[in-house]
Amino acid sequence: MSDALLETRGLQKEFITGDGSISIFEDLEFSVQPGERIAILGQSGVGKSTLLHVLGTLDHPTGGNVFFEGEDVFAKEPDQLARFRNESLGFVFQFHHLLPEFSALENVMMPGLLRGDTPAAIRQAAHAILDEVGLSHRLDHPVGKLSGGERQRVAVARALVLNPPLVLADEPTGNLDPETGERVGDLLLDLNQVRSTALVIVTHNERLAGRMERAMVLEGGQLLPA
Repeated sequence: MSDALLETRGLQKEFITGDGSISIFEDLEFSVQPGERIAILGQSGVGKSTLLHVLGTLDHPTGGNVFFEGEDVFAKEPDQLARFRNESLGFVFQFHHLLPEFSALENVMMPGLLRGDTPAAIRQAAHAILDEVGLSHRLDHPVGKLSGGERQRVAVARALVLNPPLVLADEPTGNLDPETGERVGDLLLDLNQVRSTALVIVTHNERLAGRMERAMVLEGGQLLPA
């Protein structure tokens, strides 16, 4: 039995078009150990985001399996899969996907409210993680009025508020200036150290990739050592 936190076996993904099928990856093998930091690099359009979406169960593979703590996640019923995704995975996207009319605190509370936590309990957890990412002075600000770096820190806080064992980040610094991107990278690495949260980061930022324990390149439908 593998001790991997996440593991794929024979993973396949293809898209059907008017001209036939396009294979994104085939028989892809990949694993993430608890607390590990991994960067996934590759040319634009090779399927890095697609892979991350499959690993995060936001998209289904065409074939193969994704195991999380030894359990085949796609064998779950839809409501079980949604609960798994909410409780066990955190997501950080390039365009953060926050609700602009809600405050920073309200955005970070959302995963807990979806899980059924009491507002008082999740408010306390959201307050604590926002303080941890340096935004205790922005709790009640609508996120639409925050800077790009502040919004991305809110997104990181939202991803971590339920203390998931794995965070998947898709170009988390790609929409930020270099200095702000560096600070967001520092934040993710610090939280990895403090919380032992595993990170899988899709990025074009070679400096950020160089700070990971392992860097892989998606090429020809396979993940290869960088």
